Amino acid sequence: MTEDLVLDELEYYEELFDPLRTDRKARRSRKPIVKRAAPEDSGQVIAEVAEVVGLEGGFVTTYHPARYETGWLLSSLRSFYDRELVTDVLALVKGGKEASVYRCTAHPRTGMGLLAAKVYRPRKFRNLRNDKMYREGREILKADGRAVNKSDHRIMRAIGKKTAFGVQVQHTSWLMHEYTALERLYRAGAAVPQPVAVGENAILISYHGDARRTAPTLNEVSLELQQAKPLFREVLRNVELMLQHGLVHGDLSAYNILYWAGEITLIDFPQVTSSYTNGSAHDILHRDIVRVCEYFARQGIRSDPEAILADLWHRYVRIDPTARAADASRDLVEE
Repeated sequence: MTEDLVLDELEYYEELFDPLRTDRKARRSRKPIVKRAAPEDSGQVIAEVAEVVGLEGGFVTTYHPARYETGWLLSSLRSFYDRELVTDVLALVKGGKEASVYRCTAHPRTGMGLLAAKVYRPRKFRNLRNDKMYREGREILKADGRAVNKSDHRIMRAIGKKTAFGVQVQHTSWLMHEYTALERLYRAGAAVPQPVAVGENAILISYHGDARRTAPTLNEVSLELQQAKPLFREVLRNVELMLQHGLVHGDLSAYNILYWAGEITLIDFPQVTSSYTNGSAHDILHRDIVRVCEYFARQGIRSDPEAILADLWHRYVRIDPTARAADASRDLVEE
């Protein structure tokens, strides 16, 4: 295969996984890449990236990112600025091992005052343990939310060999699973953030809180018994609604539930998995329910997580988890 053919092939697959591919305005406004000799100092590299994607493009933020955060943050949010979705980044509201969340000023045309931008950390800095467990049974998603054809052997081979392109494909898929799950659940009436837009390395969602403070997570809140009862029922309603759509949150706890003005919002869905095709779904759901019940037990709510799990699993999945575990063991032996 000639070098030209290899380049053509790479460009084709880059197109498949480029979120700007279907956004003409963002694509037109994207700055051309200028090739330069690599400076020796890494700080200089980051400063140059920030200059290209930030100040030169008119995207000046109130929030002052740290030195090594600048280029990553501005390049991740630039498409939202170009598409007239946000006008400013006001503050970092949550820093995590996998992603950071920023409070942004929404563009007037969105009809919202504030928006939250969840920006994924570069893959090499992410620290999500056991992500393979959540990926089991999940399709690989492209930047437009559609599944990769399993017969596309080049993509599958790149993922299997963990090439740079294969890693990028997995990163895009991970992000798109969160965004598409939010779209499905928000339309279904779940208590989740409203999805607004998705970019190459970030998602834009509704903001919960006010200009001074983001909504706290439940683990930061102590509730009176009469407050806790309806909130516990609301959490279980959302767990049930997810199962109705064949989904399990995968990391549900008081740390991933926002509380504001007497209402809850479930957040952080990148590890969302299928209740049907993931062999560990029963165990993952069990952990979600136990964690929720443990928090509400501290608020005075008595419950039986094992009974809740058995009821929900029987009504919405109806797959014998012990038989599924045996099948998985048999598959491993046959391999």
